[in-house]
Amino acid sequence: MSQTAQKPHLWSREEYDRMVESGVFQPDARLELVDGEILEMTPQGSFHTAAVGLVEQALRDVMGAGYFVRTQFPLAVDDVSEPEPDIALVSGGPRDYRDAHPATALLVVEVSDSTLGFDRTRKLALYARNRIPEYWIVNLPESRLERYRQPENETYAQAEILGPGDTLTEIAGRDCRVPVADLLP
Repeated sequence: MSQTAQKPHLWSREEYDRMVESGVFQPDARLELVDGEILEMTPQGSFHTAAVGLVEQALRDVMGAGYFVRTQFPLAVDDVSEPEPDIALVSGGPRDYRDAHPATALLVVEVSDSTLGFDRTRKLALYARNRIPEYWIVNLPESRLERYRQPENETYAQAEILGPGDTLTEIAGRDCRVPVADLLP
């Protein structure tokens, strides 16, 4: 007797949002929707939290008015994905997103230690497919910044690795000077 494997249910963003709003999940649950799968996010250690804070501070310092640096908030990128990147740089301000999460960002940043493989594959494909123009991975184990630009299908045409001695001179089309060392704990 043969058995066929059942495909897991793929959740829509609408279904996911309804479950969140109705209290299906524990209040302290750390979840995100990626390609129709509800994924539990790993707990954050102090090293990870410090890196998120450093990236947030650097972006706030250089971007100024007209930009909103969202920290670990949902990004409604498509019908089956609502990731919660560590940082999403979006146009506008907090009140612009009172009624709905942004559907895109100028820059998305994931701080990676135990999730490095996932962030380089599934998250990179998700953000590229949804035309996020710039994606960074703050690679904690190797103390470097992976910068991806120019989305094409499910990848990025341009990738560069920047170390602590390097400096970013442009972020989201804006001239700046941000030493990569300032983004690393």
